[in-house]
Amino acid sequence: MKPIFVQLQCAPGKTYEVADAIYKTELVSELYSTSGDYDLLLKIYVRDEKDIGKFINENIACIPGIVRSLTTLTFTAF
Repeated sequence: MKPIFVQLQCAPGKTYEVADAIYKTELVSELYSTSGDYDLLLKIYVRDEKDIGKFINENIACIPGIVRSLTTLTFTAF
């Protein structure tokens, strides 16, 4: 399993609805409300054989109220 971080920008007034919908998927390890350009930060563990882009598009980005997403991959560097 590899951890990925996804930041979501929500339509005005939709952040709580989006967070509730994400929570109900039971796919997210951690879910935070954030300040700045993005409204939510998610930590998701994805199986090594899964296509990350397809996983995000089919399970997260399709949730109504999401305007923009930013996915960050992590690497073992040390």
